[in-house]
Amino acid sequence: MDKKEEYIQKLDAQLREWSAKINELKAKADKAKGDLRIEYSRQFEAWDVRKDAAQKRLKEIKETSGLAWEDLKAGAEKAWHELKISLDNAIDKFKHD
Repeated sequence: MDKKEEYIQKLDAQLREWSAKINELKAKADKAKGDLRIEYSRQFEAWDVRKDAAQKRLKEIKETSGLAWEDLKAGAEKAWHELKISLDNAIDKFKHD
């Protein structure tokens, strides 16, 4: 397996893991009331926007041939970092409420 495939598999696995965590939080949020439910909804919207951006970067890497994918790696790393921050924020919000 080449570096590109390894990188893609790593990002795919991370995205699945994080999505599972968010889905657990969404299930808990469905039980929340009023303003708290609205705040959770905002957290999930932010997650979804960042997830879409990360998936777009991953798709670009998958579609890029040769070594050009490495040029896209920095953008993917940034998108993954932002997605991780969004996940951490959502988890932190649930811990404090």
